[in-house]
Amino acid sequence: MSDLQTFQKLAEARRSVYALNDQLPVSKEEVIKLVEHAVLHTPSAFNSQSTRLVVLMGEDHKKLWQITEDELRKIVKDDTQFEATKQKLEGFKAGAGTVLFFEDNAVVEHLQDQFALYADRFPVWAEHTSAMHQYVIWTALASLNIGANLQHYSPIIDEPVAKAWNIDSDWKLIAQMVFGGISEPAGDKQYAPLETRLKVYGN
Repeated sequence: MSDLQTFQKLAEARRSVYALNDQLPVSKEEVIKLVEHAVLHTPSAFNSQSTRLVVLMGEDHKKLWQITEDELRKIVKDDTQFEATKQKLEGFKAGAGTVLFFEDNAVVEHLQDQFALYADRFPVWAEHTSAMHQYVIWTALASLNIGANLQHYSPIIDEPVAKAWNIDSDWKLIAQMVFGGISEPAGDKQYAPLETRLKVYGN
């Protein structure tokens, strides 16, 4: 199999997997090395390297989702309405870990000062940078047969998360990627027609 075919197979394997457990098929150290490689080799606009990551495992992982539950409980008062949310959060908590994706606003603001012509674009490009890190890590996890799903509970959890893990005040939380052993694979995926999504011009 060529390198391209291998890459394409991994892209196909990367799915949103919600039925997770805390039994990883590889060591925690291997997961950390995977994340380290992504940090070093994922591109960023103007080589800003503005993405910041925090990996939570074990009790810290569970603590994150308990914090999320506590914060959402303040918003959803009705027990019946909250039950579905609680079940969803328990599913996240059942995983092995979570990668928190941040963007360093200090880096973004420095680039805005340095390249004033593009000042309004740097926050957008920072989001692009974060998205590339998310995709690289998600696909790499799939290569190890580790399931993952991506969540977005900002800004609801920003303050308690920053306090719990001593997060730099310049770091903006973008997303949370839950990962773990796969208890049940993702279901079939539906694809919109290519002809509505892709145009090709030229000889």
